[in-house]
Amino acid sequence: MKIFKSIFWVLYRIWFYILVAIPIVILFPILVISILKESWYPFFFKIARLWARFILIGMGFNVKIEREQIPEPQKSYMFIANHTSMADIMLMLVTVKNPFVFVGKKELAKIPLFGFFYKRTSILVDRSSPKSRQAVFLRAQRRLKQGMSICIFPEGGVPDESIVLDVFKDGAFRMAINHQIPIVPITFGDNKKRFSYTFFSGSPGQMRAKVHQFISTQGLTTEDTKRINSQAHTLLLNQLNAFNV
Repeated sequence: MKIFKSIFWVLYRIWFYILVAIPIVILFPILVISILKESWYPFFFKIARLWARFILIGMGFNVKIEREQIPEPQKSYMFIANHTSMADIMLMLVTVKNPFVFVGKKELAKIPLFGFFYKRTSILVDRSSPKSRQAVFLRAQRRLKQGMSICIFPEGGVPDESIVLDVFKDGAFRMAINHQIPIVPITFGDNKKRFSYTFFSGSPGQMRAKVHQFISTQGLTTEDTKRINSQAHTLLLNQLNAFNV
């Protein structure tokens, strides 16, 4: 029985990468055109949402999204969520309709096909470089001025699977305060179980997301960063515990 499970997991991982690649190959010319100008990004974002939904359906994930509040069109936000799975990017794209730009680690740019578009549409950060982290703020500022939103996984990476929710970095919260934009906390409840970074794991099934009440930053200063960081972390941790009851 164990060997059959191992074979399934290997094939399941291969199938994931096939699903990632198929739409990119088919739509490659359109995707290339859509990233030629930053002002065309909303069109690219619509295609990315279809790509994400295609992958989640193809993997057999039944997505269930609960929303306590809905983002307004044409308004900028800071979207944050826990990070446990390669499917987090896809679920975030399906959950959020407002065009946003990912802030993510530069290593993902090395993935064939996906990486080509990722590094041209996302804000890449080398977490070991203070200069790179500073550049993130400048690029995010430009995108926010263009009416985009920003998405950051504030754990700063994918924690060990034994950790329910790692400590949040301050960057997302400081950036939201600096630009006086609302923070949208989102909890992904099943991604670790459905498709974690452990190779021999995963299965089709339900994938839940909860969009919480927004955290306002109006009138806040950088001195409030730690407080709203803690507020967001507690909110997501409580929800994760509720999902797992």
